[in-house]
Amino acid sequence: MNSGRQLLTSGVTALAPAIWGSTYLATTEWLPPDRPLLATTMRALPSGLILLLISRVLPKGQWLWRSLVLGTLNIGAFNLLLFVAAYRLPGGVAAMIMSVQPMIVLILAALVIGDKIRPIHALACALGAAGVVLLVFKGSTELDTVGVAAGLGGAACMATGITFTKRWGRPEGVGLLPFTGWQLLAGGLVSLPFTLTVEGLPGSLTGTNVFGFAYLIVFGAVISYTLWFRGIEKLPALAVSFLALGSPVVATILGFVFEDETFSALQVVGILVILLAVVLAQPRPAKPQGPPAGEEPVVLATKPAAGRGGARS
Repeated sequence: MNSGRQLLTSGVTALAPAIWGSTYLATTEWLPPDRPLLATTMRALPSGLILLLISRVLPKGQWLWRSLVLGTLNIGAFNLLLFVAAYRLPGGVAAMIMSVQPMIVLILAALVIGDKIRPIHALACALGAAGVVLLVFKGSTELDTVGVAAGLGGAACMATGITFTKRWGRPEGVGLLPFTGWQLLAGGLVSLPFTLTVEGLPGSLTGTNVFGFAYLIVFGAVISYTLWFRGIEKLPALAVSFLALGSPVVATILGFVFEDETFSALQVVGILVILLAVVLAQPRPAKPQGPPAGEEPVVLATKPAAGRGGARS
């Protein structure tokens, strides 16, 4: 992949976490209050069904359990743990804990895929974590043990999901839409029992609620996860994991624009540090190899074109 196409792929993939960064605002403004599990299920389950109805392709053989594993890691368990952490850890601490996710990917990709750990990748991990801290830190707070465990579990789920999605790829002959649909459906089925037993269903929905759920289904799941899995397929696992750091950046900017939240100089520095980490983590295009040292390049002589007087001046 040349540098131009690589940059375009990274930019398109980054749209997914950017959309996810808008989920918080959409949830607080458009959805029924205090129902994070309902939001998770409604985002994943209908989206998976829609994609399967469009593609009419179901998983077979080993992809039955692989789809369940990937859907649980990437969507179902990840979102459940993320919401638990968000409810029990105030002040963006959950986002700080989740920023360890690229570090987990760095280790897992080396063990599972065989990717090399380079010093620049370790530097990018440190910068990414520092940038998130600067972005969301708002003073000392007493940490809830369950919330911290949920945040670390969510980071581990996302990192493992990225790594094994990269490791297994897609089954031959299956398009990106059905592949995304399998995982969304699996993730929705995992979260559905928790939604019904813990939160239950709302007694009624407003037009605004319906619009909010439609936004989550179309943009927060169908479009974003399709772009995300496409990026995992085309980019190194670590590069994709760093693009996920764009989610807290977008959430912070939207909170400043629409919710009158404060925006400090440290947060600006945090955004710049995160962007630097993302750039450092992206793959570099391969340099063209020249002739071995000590050898002259071979120049092939071309013969004049036969007929009509040979070469023209």
